[in-house]
Order: sequence, then C-alpha cells, then structure tokens
Amino acid sequence: MKGQVGNPQLLRTMNERLLLDHLHEHGPSSRGDLAAASGLSKPTVSAALAGLESAGLVHLVESRGGKPGPSTAIYDVNPRAGLVAGVDIGRKWIRLAIADLRGEFVGRRDVRNTARSGAELVRRVRALAGEVAAEAGVEWTAVSYVVIGSPGVLNPSTGRLDLAPNLPGWGKAGLVDQLRAALQVESAIENDINLAAVGEQTAGAGRGVRNFVLVSVGTGVGMGIVIDGSLYVGGTGAAGEVSFLPNNDLEVPRFDTRHRGMTEATTSASGLLQAAHESGLSFDSAEEVFAAAAAGDERAQAIVEAEGRRIGALITAVTAILDPDLVVLGGGVGRNLDVLGEAISRRIAELGPLRPRIVASELGDGGVLLGAVARALDVARDLLFERRSPGA
Repeated sequence: MKGQVGNPQLLRTMNERLLLDHLHEHGPSSRGDLAAASGLSKPTVSAALAGLESAGLVHLVESRGGKPGPSTAIYDVNPRAGLVAGVDIGRKWIRLAIADLRGEFVGRRDVRNTARSGAELVRRVRALAGEVAAEAGVEWTAVSYVVIGSPGVLNPSTGRLDLAPNLPGWGKAGLVDQLRAALQVESAIENDINLAAVGEQTAGAGRGVRNFVLVSVGTGVGMGIVIDGSLYVGGTGAAGEVSFLPNNDLEVPRFDTRHRGMTEATTSASGLLQAAHESGLSFDSAEEVFAAAAAGDERAQAIVEAEGRRIGALITAVTAILDPDLVVLGGGVGRNLDVLGEAISRRIAELGPLRPRIVASELGDGGVLLGAVARALDVARDLLFERRSPGA
C-alpha cells in the first residue's frame, strides 16, 4: 500500500481493514508484526490501530516489557465488539448458538423439535433465541447476523424452501419471511449439509483440505461440496442433492420423486429401518440396528452390509465426477464408519479403480451449527466494519 495516492479517508479505511483482517486470521500481533505483514509503515499502522480501537473493533490485550527498552503493545480483535448466531433446524432437533467474533460460543441450547407445522416451528425458534440470549446474559438484539441451517434449498424466485419433505409445512409460501421477521435480526437461510461442510472445513476433518465433500446420511441424504477452499452450491443452490441419484435397489419408486429421491428413500435412516423391518427385526432407530450388528445379529449385519454397499456406490459416483481429496461421512447413519467401512470399501473396489480417502465427521451433530456461525461471522465482520463509529 505504500506510495498509493488518493483520498486520505479511503486509504485510512483500506489500511484499517487490512490490519483487522490480519488480526482475525493470525491473532494477537504487535505494531511491528502488523507493519511487517502489511508492508505499511509503523506510524501508519499506529494510526490505523487507533481508529480501530476507537471503534471498539480491536483492543490492547498485552504489554510486553522490553529487556531493555520500551514495552511492546499487543493488539487483537475485540471478540465482544459484536455477536452472531447460528441455528440448525432439523427433523428431530433445533440447535441454536450465540458466538462472539472469534467464533467462541457464549450460549447454546439443543431442544427437541416437536413442532407440527411451519408456523409453530418459527415460534419455537424465536423463543429459543430469547432463551439462549438470556442464559448468556446478552440481548438478542445485540446479535449482528444470523445464519439458519435448514434442509432443502431456498428458491430465490418464490422465496420458498424446496426439497425439504422431512419438515412439515416448511415449504409453505411466506414462511421464510415469517422466520426472518420473528428473529428481528438480519439473517440468511442456507442448506444444512452445505453448512455442515463449512463446519468441517472450519473446525473438523476438512481443515486444510482444498477439495473435499461431506456426504451426510441420516434423516435425509445430502452432500456439501468444497472446491478450491470455497463452498460450491451450483446455479440454483441444488448442488449436492445426491438424494436424487438413481439407485438399483428400487425398480419402481414407492415415494413422491418430486420431493424425495431414490437414493434417500433406500439409504437414509428410514430406508435402513424399512429394510430391517422387512427382515423381521423390530427396531425403532438406526442406532439399534448398528448395535445389534455389532453384537453379532446376522440379520442386522446383513442390513448394515447392504447399507455400506449403497453408500459405497454413492461415494463412487461422487468421486468419478468431483475427484475430491477427501470424503467426509456424516449424519446419524453415515458417521458409523467403524461399522460401515468394510462394506463401503468392498463396494468401491467392485465398481472400479477409484480409491477416495474416506473419514468420519469430526463434528457429529454440531457441524451444521459451527458452519452457520462461521458463515455468520463472515458477514458480521463486514457489517461491523462498515458501521463503525465516525471516530474510526
């Protein structure tokens, strides 16, 4: 930036943003560290830090004494200069967290989703937001931005959430606007599996991996795609809707193909349970099937073997198209890689020479929430910088 000629206010703003971004990425730094990293002079760094400190976006965190010489001031982002929230709306659970600007949770609650309609679900999410804020000792209105993870894809033309059959009434016209109005905070709604991929990229198995996919098998079947370090959602936001890939297990679909795909019908938790019931096993959850298989029940083992083969075929199809460096398996079914792994590997070997690296999700049920917070932070940091006080 040295030597640039232009509007002094614009240059000051650019310098402040450069230093703020460095602190967000690298953590506490001295003026000397910032000068070396940015190429700015130490007086320019001092002026920019003063502006950021005046705006409350950075603060002095430490003063290290020289030996001998003057002390060294260490600055960092002020994590309480703003708050964000993430929401994970699933068929069985609603999860909500409030986090500071470092992404540290200041409050979180997970509650059962007992809503029987879209409107009831909106009310429950709003009530939960107030409860988490109260428990954290903050005002909900202090939250700068909210990202909501939900099954389905937001249709920009209609404003509806499409492809979310597991949530009753969730595709109703006007529901998205009702949810945003109820929260009374700027917000965005994104696909939950996409956010789970962001979560893995931020704090899970995808850290440091430029190209990977998260294949989630649970209540539904979906995939989040990270290409060259960025989330890929496709032209309409439907990239990764692998539930609609064809599956030879069903010659004649026994479901509404407009909302639920063949792969999801056979491979999701409900498909696994249906296969168990057809084998004479009276289980109420996929967890019970896996437990019985681990205990040596031959019928349950056969069900798990078939499930692993279906997932293996799905991974092969994905790998042939995207060639990811890593496949992360998540969801209530998929993350049981210790049980499913051998069947998955055998099926992949049968189908050709592709051998993707496969690992289980490191984040479990928290992936969507972590991804939502990470996405909210990206937006909130921009908003807070743009709205900083004139003193900056």
